[in-house]
Order: sequence, then C-alpha cells, then structure tokens
Amino acid sequence: DSKMPLLSVPKEVAVGTAMLGVAFATGMLAGKRRPPTHATHTESGMIGKNSPLRQYILDHSLREHPILKKLRLLTAEHPWGRMMVSCEQAQLMANLVKLIKAKKVIEIGVFTGYNALNMALVLPDNGRVIACDINEDYAKIGRPLWKEAGVEHKIDLRIKPAIQTLDELLANGEAETFDFAFIDADKESYNEYYEKCLRLIKKGGIIAIDNVFWNGKVLKPRKDDLAAQSIHRLNEKLLRDARINISMLPVGDGVTLAFKL
Repeated sequence: DSKMPLLSVPKEVAVGTAMLGVAFATGMLAGKRRPPTHATHTESGMIGKNSPLRQYILDHSLREHPILKKLRLLTAEHPWGRMMVSCEQAQLMANLVKLIKAKKVIEIGVFTGYNALNMALVLPDNGRVIACDINEDYAKIGRPLWKEAGVEHKIDLRIKPAIQTLDELLANGEAETFDFAFIDADKESYNEYYEKCLRLIKKGGIIAIDNVFWNGKVLKPRKDDLAAQSIHRLNEKLLRDARINISMLPVGDGVTLAFKL
C-alpha cells in the first residue's frame, strides 16, 4: 500500500492536551519574563479547540512522530502547557521547511521545544535550528526527547534575549543565509523580530508569524493591551510590505506566512 497511514488521535488529545490548537506565546518566551496574562486561549473566531470539526481535522490530517507526541503530552502537564504551538500548525511548519529544502532555520520562542523538534526531524543531518529563548528550564523538558529522536545535534539552543542572538547572527555575516524563521515570543517585540529575520532570510525564504489573531483581540485592541496593539500594527504593516508576499491563515491562533521577495 503506497498510502502513508494517518496516525489516529486518541481521546487523550481532548482529555490530556486541552491546549491543542493553542498557539499561545507570551513574554515568558524570548523577551519579557512576566507570566501569561491571558490564561485561556484560543477560540480564534474560527474552529474552537473543543469542536468536533477540530477533532476531525486532527483525526484526518495529523501525522505525528511518536517522540513529538510524547513531548506534546509531557508539555500538556506543564502549568503553562497552553503556550505550546498547536500540533497541526507545527506540522504545517515542518511541511514548509521540507518543501523549500531548508537547512538553516530560526525559531524565536522555544518553550519545551516541540516545534524545534518538529522542524529538526525534517531537516537534513547538517541542518540547524537556531532556537532562541530566555528560559532554559522549559527547554530542559524537551532536550532529552531531542536526543531520543536523534536530532539534538541539529538544535542550537541559545539562552539569551532573541534580539541579541539575531544581532549576533547578523554581525557574524549570516544575513540572507537562513531559509525559514518562526516567530512566537513576546508580542511587543514582534516588529523588531520580523525586521531582523527579514535580513537573515534568503530571497524565497519564509517567515512564519504566530498568534496574529491574539484570541480575536486584534479586532479592537484595548489601549492597555500592548500585545494586541503590537500584533495589529504588524498585521497592517505586513499587508503593505512590498518586500514580501503574504498569506494569513486561520490555523491555531492565526499564523501569517511572509515569503521574502
């Protein structure tokens, strides 16, 4: 049979991983250290995380590596487990990485390392994920599973403010040498992350920007919601940015794909 079997998603998805479909990133990740202010996420105005249709999507499209699943379930037990990128969104990122034959990837906001592992699994043996975060404790959860999956050598974890890491890459002459970037960290710094990644990415490369719906709060950002304001401003900027082509997708909490021209 030439068809690749689809992994069934058992009921533990609904029970043990309530954060699925939640692409929730906050200041905990790569910039600010404050804890999440939005304890529940994400009914992005599209398909709710507990919707039967959502379960159908998972049952009929998710092909999750066993060690990825192991890390997802482990992350679900963490108090901030909801911050993990949704599994179907992570799968899309991996498919894009593979499609463009990426070798060098940047991830801003690692948390327990589910998406870093996900991308490392599809990179060639000499491929690298420069994984940026400020909290090593979270990454320690995923690191043993990176090793178990045989891809630890592909993940270069840098524990310091992401802006600093991006500046170091640029100073090191690595502009226009990366194929793909995934931005999922403190929202107030999104524009700066985007601009630096755009310099680091090759023409034809892709920048994926997570949480562009911010749980629907971008529709009418409150004055005191700096994250919603920042994301909304970037969304408006990306629409008019002649340096890229874009697609904004209703996956997880919304993800925009920016294709560098």
